[in-house]
Amino acid sequence: MVPIENSLILKSTGLPMPLVGLGLWKVDKDKAAEVVVEALRTGYRLLDNGSDYGNEKEVGQGLQKAFDSGIVKREDIFVVSKLWNTFHSRENVRPALERTLKDLGLDYLDLYLIHFPISLKYVDPAIRYPPGWYYDPAVEKAVQENVTIRETWEAMEELVNAGLVKHIGLSNFCAPLIQDLLKYARIRPDVLEIEHHPYLTQEMLVQYAKSQNIALIGYSSFASQSYVELNWDKAINYPSPLKHNLITEIAQTYKKSPAQILLRWAVQREIAVIPKSNNLDRVIENKEIFDFSLTEEEINRILSLNINVRFNDPGEYMGPNFAIFA
Repeated sequence: MVPIENSLILKSTGLPMPLVGLGLWKVDKDKAAEVVVEALRTGYRLLDNGSDYGNEKEVGQGLQKAFDSGIVKREDIFVVSKLWNTFHSRENVRPALERTLKDLGLDYLDLYLIHFPISLKYVDPAIRYPPGWYYDPAVEKAVQENVTIRETWEAMEELVNAGLVKHIGLSNFCAPLIQDLLKYARIRPDVLEIEHHPYLTQEMLVQYAKSQNIALIGYSSFASQSYVELNWDKAINYPSPLKHNLITEIAQTYKKSPAQILLRWAVQREIAVIPKSNNLDRVIENKEIFDFSLTEEEINRILSLNINVRFNDPGEYMGPNFAIFA
């Protein structure tokens, strides 16, 4: 069983979702299996992945090694993946999940999320997988498809009915889209995954999700840090909060790293975190955040750093037709 301690309880099932997980975006293929095995060995019980990350097969190899060596059983862990934009049509949702399950070597997911509220033209996995944003990479043009969120969500609900996923949820959705979805959802979303860090606290969205009993996962806990590697000018121009005087000051107080302070800040606000690293020492360090607590004043001081700077915005890197946060 996934431990109840240091977890959020999901509304639809009463099952726990760990507050700290391993993010697998940008984890190198040649390191993914080893990182997964060592993360599970050191106590991680949540893995956050997505078909678009391109490493689910290698993650699956790591899972199998962990199962075979007795580090964990399947029921001990909480595995998350995401439906990519090109598979939103009703007829493509289940095959997309089945490909993810095959790559991971699993019979079911604990949580399956709609990655973005964006529907793109279908790309046959036999042609290219993962398909990415562009229908034809040679011309670098994303082609949108006329599929409603309702159609996609109803297909997601069918996955729960089929026993292929235990929970379904959303990623990168804003409050108005969630409000609309809740009017027709037969199975309500259990989780919302959002960009969340001191420069983008999304306070109203956080409060709204909690009011609807939707648990939260925050990604990019270190703000620009994840995007500097992609050589994005915006990320380069905003210093990482890991180097902010307030964060380093609090870190010194508790004899913790700045990264541990940012992660602790989020989980004390009941937002699960999924830091990623190819460095095993950092993977271990990121988990060690439950032996201290920030004061309310410290939490509020970090909240005050908010400047509404978003790094993962398709409207900026794909153009105004993809301005989902406008």
